[in-house]
Amino acid sequence: MAFDTQTPYNTLPDLPPAGDIETRAVLKACIEARAAVAEVKAAGLLVPNQGVLINSIPLLEAQASSEIENIVTTTDQMFLFDGASESEADPATKEALRYRAALWQGFQQLKDRPLTTNTAVQICRAIKGVELDIRKTPGTTLRNERSGETIYTPPEGEALLRDKLANWEQFMHGALAGTDALDPLVRMAIGHYQFEAIHPFVDGNGRTGRVLNLLYLVDQGLLDIPVLYLSRHIIRNKADYYNGLLAVTTDGAWEPWILYMLRGVAETARWTTRKIVALRSLIEETAERIRTQAPQIYSRELAELIFVRPYCRIGHLVEAGLGHRQTASVHLKQLVAIGILREHKLGREKLFLNPGFIELLKQD
Repeated sequence: MAFDTQTPYNTLPDLPPAGDIETRAVLKACIEARAAVAEVKAAGLLVPNQGVLINSIPLLEAQASSEIENIVTTTDQMFLFDGASESEADPATKEALRYRAALWQGFQQLKDRPLTTNTAVQICRAIKGVELDIRKTPGTTLRNERSGETIYTPPEGEALLRDKLANWEQFMHGALAGTDALDPLVRMAIGHYQFEAIHPFVDGNGRTGRVLNLLYLVDQGLLDIPVLYLSRHIIRNKADYYNGLLAVTTDGAWEPWILYMLRGVAETARWTTRKIVALRSLIEETAERIRTQAPQIYSRELAELIFVRPYCRIGHLVEAGLGHRQTASVHLKQLVAIGILREHKLGREKLFLNPGFIELLKQD
């Protein structure tokens, strides 16, 4: 039966896909992507305080992944309202910050259990900020943003969706016949299509699926922490992303889709590695400036904290054990005096910005 955009795609084939998936072109692209991801993992180990990476690159991922869904905010807004002032943020920034929180929550859960359908449910709940579950009611469709035309109607019925998700889960862990030898990057690409095609939630499927991509790389040992900025590739090639997903559905075009995802992994891995190397250099340069220009306040912990918290509050220093409020205030003002930080007023509160770091994150 031909695919019909208006009819729920209850006949979505189970995984694994039929035919030869790891073609010569896929294997070649996979080798390149694996090497690039390995460089990210190695570069991350060179940054002593992993909190710097965990608090920064996933924030960029959250911003870009939300933008793919037309939820637009900025890097500055994300850092400005991260933490204590989040309740004052605009709706788009709040939603993007929830994405970052969902990524972190999922990362923590991996320490106790592998990725499952329940992981996806928990991630989507965290992203949307509501107690949702697998879709039970019909009526969900995907439409063209410009024309309003229905381009895809996902499967319907909770029991069917849970069966499809169980199959997806088994595939991702290599538990189905003939799938254990597939490269994890190939499995990630195939699994991402399948998850989006199942479309298990009323909303938040795209962002949930992109969080799952990063967590899967951690789950499979390709990364130690989820710092691959994969949404950068998708936002820059958004039409290709959606066209690729649809082409698998309508034509079984697996090879172009997998190659698209592998190119995205390789490209963003190289970008992320360069960003981590530049970040490490900036931390070292900043630490040396504090040590030589303000030796009375120097500590390695202080130098790293203003990167973990590039919009730093006095309370952040107090929480880190770097002094009482008065001492912390003096330290931050001295960093302003030597040009490392810049003071910023947010209502009655004073923030201390690390402009060099923020500019580095924005640069391409």
